[in-house]
Amino acid sequence: MKNVLFVLTSHEDLGNTGHKTGFWIEEFATPYYLLKDKGVKITIASPKGGQPPIDPKSASSDFETESTKRFASDKETQEILAKTVQLETVNHSDFDAVFYPGGHGPLWDLAEDKNSIALIESFYTSNKPVAAVCHAPAVFKHTKNTDGSSLVNGKKVTGFTNSEEEAVQLTSIVPFLVEDMLQKNGGIYSKGQDWTPYAVEDGQLITGQNPASSELVAELLLQKLS
Repeated sequence: MKNVLFVLTSHEDLGNTGHKTGFWIEEFATPYYLLKDKGVKITIASPKGGQPPIDPKSASSDFETESTKRFASDKETQEILAKTVQLETVNHSDFDAVFYPGGHGPLWDLAEDKNSIALIESFYTSNKPVAAVCHAPAVFKHTKNTDGSSLVNGKKVTGFTNSEEEAVQLTSIVPFLVEDMLQKNGGIYSKGQDWTPYAVEDGQLITGQNPASSELVAELLLQKLS
């Protein structure tokens, strides 16, 4: 049985707007069920441990999918989610891959989290898949190769686009733009049409553009694992 680590944000404040953020349900639920239904064992971690914040918007009927509906009635998974493992206690050697769901939260905590940065670098140098979708490629802001260069330098990547951020009117609220950061770090950034499924694979790195891309990312990760 393959073991995959899911890492979720612990950050809930949407800048200084007074609104809440967190992780986006679709980006967690779709990959979670796709992998779980194939017999993959999943452990969920977050920087603070315990219940990670759910972006309230992602629970609205506007963003409902089969997997979010399944999650809403899945008490077992909700209970597992309420008891996420503290990130600093996690060892990469216990897992075959790591997956980062998005939501705006990771821009504030996971992008800067020393434990997350070290974990990604350990997975990558051990030749294990590292996957991230939507805003979660923010986690590559400070990750490095063994030679000190940015982990995404010269690699094909994608993530939430500047135009998608503009569409949700958060360009001036977020600490940085995912598209800009990936390019600044030397990533070979590409994207599909806004809000359509688009994912990129380069070696052990798998990235997806937006919530609609979460299934694609999970399928690519599953292929890597098998």
